[in-house]
Amino acid sequence: MNKKTIRDIDLAGKRVLVRVDYNVSLLNGIRVGDDTRIRQTLPTLEYLLSKNCKLFLVSHLGRPKGKKVEEFSLKPVAEHLSKVLDKKVELFQEKIGSKELLTRVSQAKEGSVNMLENIRYYAEEESNDEVFAKKLAQVAEVFVNDAFGVGHRAHASTVGVAKYLPAVAGFLLEKEVDIISKSIEDPKKPMVAIIGGAKAETKITLVDRLLEKADVLIVGGGVANTFLKAWGYEVGKSLVDHEMVELAKKLFWKASRSKTRMLLPTDVVLGDLEKNIHNGVVAGDKISKDMQALDIGPRTQAEFGAAIAGAGTIIWNGPMGVYEDSRYATGTDFVYHAIAENKESLSIVGGGDTLAALKEKDFLKTIDHVSTGGGAMLEFIETGTLAGIEALLDK
Repeated sequence: MNKKTIRDIDLAGKRVLVRVDYNVSLLNGIRVGDDTRIRQTLPTLEYLLSKNCKLFLVSHLGRPKGKKVEEFSLKPVAEHLSKVLDKKVELFQEKIGSKELLTRVSQAKEGSVNMLENIRYYAEEESNDEVFAKKLAQVAEVFVNDAFGVGHRAHASTVGVAKYLPAVAGFLLEKEVDIISKSIEDPKKPMVAIIGGAKAETKITLVDRLLEKADVLIVGGGVANTFLKAWGYEVGKSLVDHEMVELAKKLFWKASRSKTRMLLPTDVVLGDLEKNIHNGVVAGDKISKDMQALDIGPRTQAEFGAAIAGAGTIIWNGPMGVYEDSRYATGTDFVYHAIAENKESLSIVGGGDTLAALKEKDFLKTIDHVSTGGGAMLEFIETGTLAGIEALLDK
């Protein structure tokens, strides 16, 4: 990674503002569900604590839209981090830029861990307001970005604050950038990319990029429906991004002239979510007008599985079906197991929906890298950088 990291600067005893991505799920609104994102920041936090730094963590939670909304308070997150670190984490609820906050900051002791309240309680965060960023910078002497998951957002806490403090990467951000870069620029062959999820709009430009890199490109989920429509198939009431159909046609043409083999579902599981109808498996060109394609079928699983089994590098972002309904989660489960069983490959799994869809979390131990980024991972693969990375100091 051609940027400075926390290894490269003097941190001893300093006040450090650490941007983390603790936008985690809460159970009953009071306790953390999946804490993967929290645990992946521990190497950075522990290193900073070993330097007797005073830590001030910044994160968002949910979408409070610039207003203080109690259900999006970081209190449960601070409590959970206290248990994980085995160290008290203080939640500072004083307003950014206020004398009260700066007083508490000045009283913080070396080796303390403190968390500012939800940064998206402030509308100025998402607008990257310069005055607000300067107020945020008053908290610390050094800025550390360890939030790959929001690295594509040019916000005050990811980009703006870096103008006013020495700004470096944490270990998680460095790891994400290094391993994803390697998988794209110098992959162990053959490289298999798996793209799923609901919306073609956010994935279709990535498909274009991967047609230049991957040996096999697997497309499932709602994204696949748009490609089936572009191929001329009837897709019924399936989720389709009609504005992307013409671009999908162009990508078919590009794929036919590239070295990349594109795999689409050859059979699908039909149903109607609104009417709670489950209608079984049909060929991909036999979708009836009154039904929806909600998962990949067994023939498609076998075809996708054969490609995954022979892969040297695997990148997966997006479920294969409507995983929230167990009747349509089989395809996603199959892909997950197929990746886990290929222990010789370099495997990277990312995206919030992807991780939420994985029922047997133990299999994650066999995945080489679980990315904390969804949209950030996609944008980084597509462009090779992110706004939050560009804001850091060059070596």
